[in-house]
Parts: sequence; structure tokens; C-alpha cells
Amino acid sequence: MVLPPSMLYHPFHARFIFPTLELSVLHATNEYKPRPYSPPAFFIAKSFGFLPSHRLFCHTNLLIRGTDFRNCSTSAAMDESTSPVRIVALVGEGSVSPLESTPWSDVMLHTAERLQWIDEGFEMLVFTDNFNQANYEFIGMKIDRANILMIVAVVDQESVEWIQANCQQVSNVICFDSSPALTNKLGGYLVQTEAKRSIFRFLSLPPQRELKKSEEVVRTVFEAWDRHNADDIRFCLLVIINAYIRPVSILKNLRAKGFSTLNCMVKNCGPQILNCLLDPNCRKALQCLNQCSPVDQVCNYCCIASYESPKLEEFSLCVLQKHNCLGLDAKIPEKPHVMPMVRFRGEDLSHEISEDLLVGWLERLGWSWRVVAGQNPAYDQFPCQYQLFYRGKARGSFWYEPVFQVRTLGGALVWRRRKYRVKRGKIPGTFYFSVLDNGVVSNEFWTIVDVTDDFTWGLFHYHGAARVAGQSYSGAVLVSPDGTYPDESQRHRLESAFDRCRIKEWELYFVDNSCCQNPPLGPHEG
Repeated sequence: MVLPPSMLYHPFHARFIFPTLELSVLHATNEYKPRPYSPPAFFIAKSFGFLPSHRLFCHTNLLIRGTDFRNCSTSAAMDESTSPVRIVALVGEGSVSPLESTPWSDVMLHTAERLQWIDEGFEMLVFTDNFNQANYEFIGMKIDRANILMIVAVVDQESVEWIQANCQQVSNVICFDSSPALTNKLGGYLVQTEAKRSIFRFLSLPPQRELKKSEEVVRTVFEAWDRHNADDIRFCLLVIINAYIRPVSILKNLRAKGFSTLNCMVKNCGPQILNCLLDPNCRKALQCLNQCSPVDQVCNYCCIASYESPKLEEFSLCVLQKHNCLGLDAKIPEKPHVMPMVRFRGEDLSHEISEDLLVGWLERLGWSWRVVAGQNPAYDQFPCQYQLFYRGKARGSFWYEPVFQVRTLGGALVWRRRKYRVKRGKIPGTFYFSVLDNGVVSNEFWTIVDVTDDFTWGLFHYHGAARVAGQSYSGAVLVSPDGTYPDESQRHRLESAFDRCRIKEWELYFVDNSCCQNPPLGPHEG
């Protein structure tokens, strides 16, 4: 058995995101009108008697990277779901992002790569705005073919005027941290946001249904942008693609199947619905979820973690896990493909050694690892994350229990705990995890990317999905025995591990390990 040197010497929480529902109203004109609608809105309304309705190009001092769409003309007969989506990101020359002061150009180049993990048809070019006469025509040609123009940190007056004069034909334009003279456009309609983006002023008035749709998209996009992380920057583009161009696989699952969803819920889960509405925490969870966009995992998971309760678990167990009333079927992502480490302390990695690496410091410290930082903004950001990996009593059994804090939306700081069954993957260093969390089963594929010989740090990558909740996700956790970041002597090895996960250090979310008194770590048995 491999043990940490004797001072010789994430939690990885629930992946269930409760989806809000979208009821579809089919009008007499046979016009399909989506209406954001969640279980809380419907049932609370009924209770009170109302029902609310990334190739590299160089061209004259201009940085251009992404996916080439020189030959992207789309046949009218091409299937909408497979047609390419062409995106141009125009970034202010020399501009710096809030992500560890990383240049915006680097952030957007990484975003272009990450988009293709979702769909290889999402083609994105990144330009800086150092315009000159030699590249005006080239840029204009690319923008002419774009479905989306994303403008980031462009404030130069000459650039602003060029955009105003040359980008009118793009149907979807979204501007972030740029000159107020630039306007946003969605689905062909101009829309300008004011103040805290809670008020929307349409410059060319769309039909009422488009107005409502654009309000929801703008609110969701800018709330996500303001969270300043790599996942949410990509999410902003996915929301726009999904709403105005073509369905996005990881988002379209969140559409309910119309009134058949309600029929399934009422027919099979009436008592669970009623009990949830009568329980304060369950009711608060539903009300909170009703305020989230159905595609916003960060918002949704915050509600679940804040207000989880036995009644909420019963509700989701019945509606989602047992009866799959939403008819969802999310898949575990396959990209990026991350390979496990192959040797440890001079030996080929075996399944037994792999398990020892996860068990880590358990016998000496009372916990296996503490999470230093994570890559997923919805799941890896909670304070005081302890990981407990251990072998069970039954032969071959292995378990994982994450213990972590949640600061609820009400301001309270509470501890949460989950229990995962762990099975070996085909290749040493890989594992299959499963958990019943808040009534929904999540399945995950974990990879041990690296662990140092002295157990001073490790990096674990995961892909997962809560199938019947329509949610898929990916991430990675950097761990150490005490939750502190590896010292400078480890930088080269650490950067190599990040690269194998296609992760940039600047996109990590650092865990607050400053106030972790009395974590409820024991007992653990399985």
C-alpha cells in the first residue's frame, strides 16, 4: 500500500443541478412559443390561484486565431443542427481581463478552443483592434460571414467608428466592457442595457415574444459575464447560439416537453409536490430556482446547496430520477480527453496504487486531501473542501465522501456531505463515481492526472452528468494535504499537469480555506 511520507510525512460535491422547466404554449396559430417556467412557479401559482404566464493566421500585425471559416458557406438545405456557427471576437489591443490580469486576447483564444469541446461546428476567430488600411478588408470579410460578433474591451474611438460603419449586417452583436457608443443586437434587433442591466431599452421594437426572449437572454448573459470566469465566458456565447442560431446540445436538454411534463408530475408525484410546497426549505429552493435561467448551472446549484432538504430530495427523486418527467438524457462529456499519469515512484501505475493515491493522507490527518482550487465555477468554489477516500468493508469496494461548506443565500455557513460509490476504470488512474444527490443520480469519470512522490499535491480531472436532470459538466481539482498552493519549485510540473487537462492557471477558482473549524469528517464506513 502506498502511503504519504510520514511527515516521512473537493469536496467534490454534488453535481446535481435542478433544472427549471420551460413549458411550451402552443397557440391557435400553431406558433411555438417557449415560456420560461419552473416547477415552483407553476405549483406555487396554482396554490395561490393564479398562473403566470480555436489554426493560426497572421495578417498584417493582426492576431487571428481560432477556427478557420474560409469555406463556411452553408447550404440552405443543411441540417440546422449541424451547420457551422461562425463567431468573431474583437478584443481591445493590450486590454487586460479580471482573470488574474490575463490579456483578453489570451482569454478569448482559450474560449475558442473550449467552444469546440462542446461542438466542433462552433468556429471562432479572435482579432485585436489594431486596425490599419491593410487589414480592414480582411477583418470585414470575416465579420460578414459571422453569426455572432463579440466585442470585448474595445474603447478606441477609431475602432468604435469602424465597427459602427462596418458591422451592421451581423445579426447578433454582444459588447462587454467596451465603449458605450457600441450597441448590442440579438436576433437582428438592437438592444441596449442600462445601469445594472436590469432595464432593457429596445431601439427597434421587436414583437412581444422576442422582447421577452431578449430580456431573458441579456439578463442571463450579463449576469454570467460579471462572474468573471472561463466557464461563464463560454456560457455567454452558448446561450446566444442556443437562443438565436441553433440548439446547443448541453443546453437544449433543459427544455421541458410541454404539458406532458406536468401530467407526469401530477400523476406520479402529487404527494411529493405538496410536501415540498409545505416545507419552508423546499419551497425556498423552488422559489430560488424560479429566479434562475434554466441554463445557468451556477445559479441553479447555488439554490440547491442553500436550501437542500429531505422534502426536496423526495420531490426530485420522484419527478426526475424515478419518472424522468422532463424526458432528459444528458451524456458525460468526452472532451477534453485527459490521460492519467502512468508511473508513480518509479513503478507503473496499478489500480491498487491509484486507489492509494486517492486515499492520500487519510490515516495521518483524518482526511485524504483538501481542495486548493478548482476549475468549475458551479461546483469547485465552495469553502473548506475536504476529500475522504477509503476502502469499504466489502471486497473491492471503494468510497468517496466530500465534506464542504456552503454559504447559503440567507448568509448562513453550513456544512454539507455527500457519499459516492467508486469503481475502477479500465485504465489504472481512472475511476467511475456515482452518487444519489438531492434525489438525482450523478455519474462521473475521474482521472488522476498527477500526484507527487511526497504527496504534496495532486490534480484530479472529472467529467460528469446528472442524466435525468439534463446536466453535463467537467472540471478539475488541485489538492494538497493542507489546502495550500504548491510552492514555486513545483511550477513546471504543475503547469504540465494543467496543460494535460487543457486548463489555464488563471481560470482556477481558489477555495477559501481560512475558516474551517470543526469539519464533520467522521465516521466514514462503507
